[in-house]
Amino acid sequence: MDCYPFSIASIRNSSQVKFHPDVTFLVGENGSGKSTLLEAIAALLGFSPEGGTVNVNLDSADDRSILHEHLKASRSVIRPRESYFLRAESFFNVATADNYFNLGKLHQQSHGEAFLDVLTNRLNGDGIYLFDEPEAALSPVRQLAAVQRIHSLVEKDSQFIIATHSPILMAYPRARILQFDEFGINEISYTETEHYKFTKNFLNNHGAMMHHLLKT
Repeated sequence: MDCYPFSIASIRNSSQVKFHPDVTFLVGENGSGKSTLLEAIAALLGFSPEGGTVNVNLDSADDRSILHEHLKASRSVIRPRESYFLRAESFFNVATADNYFNLGKLHQQSHGEAFLDVLTNRLNGDGIYLFDEPEAALSPVRQLAAVQRIHSLVEKDSQFIIATHSPILMAYPRARILQFDEFGINEISYTETEHYKFTKNFLNNHGAMMHHLLKT
C-alpha cells in the first residue's frame, strides 16, 4: 500500500513488534513512524488521539491514521489497573480537560512542571503508559528525575512504551530500544543509536563541530 501510514518505510517493512515488559523506547528520525505506531497502539487501548486517560475524549485535530485498524495486539490476560497516554504536543489541552487538574493550578506550572506532576502524582503504578516525546518539556536534570520516577513505577508492575529522541531517557537499563528506519523496526543497543553516538561526538568535539557548521 502506498497511502499513509503504509508509505512510511518502517511501518511498511515490519510485520511484528515485540515490547519489553518494563520499558520500550521507540527511536528514529523525525517522520520515521514512531508517533504513528504509538498513536495506533493508543487507539487499540481506547485512548483519544490527544491522550490523557481513557476517560478523556479530545480529538481536535481529527487526523488519526488508520494503522490501528490493521494491528492485532497480543497481551497478558492480566489487565493493568490504570493507563495514560501522554503526547507533548497536546498535553496542555488534555491537562485542561483532565479532572485531576484545576485550571488555576495548571496555569501556575510550567509545561515541564505539569508533566512531572502527572508522572509523580497522577500515575500510581500497575499500569500501562504511553509517552510521546516527554523530554520536550524537560531539562536534562528533570529528564533524570523522570527516569527515576519511571523506574519506581516499573517496580510497581508498570509497562512503558516511549517515543523519544532523548539519549538520557533511553539509557534506562531495563528497556528494549526499537529503531525505526527504512529497513523496518528492529532492536538496537543503546550505544548503537544515532542519538548516543552523535551526542557523545558533539560533547567531545563541540568546538570543532560548531566551527565547521558555522564557517562561511
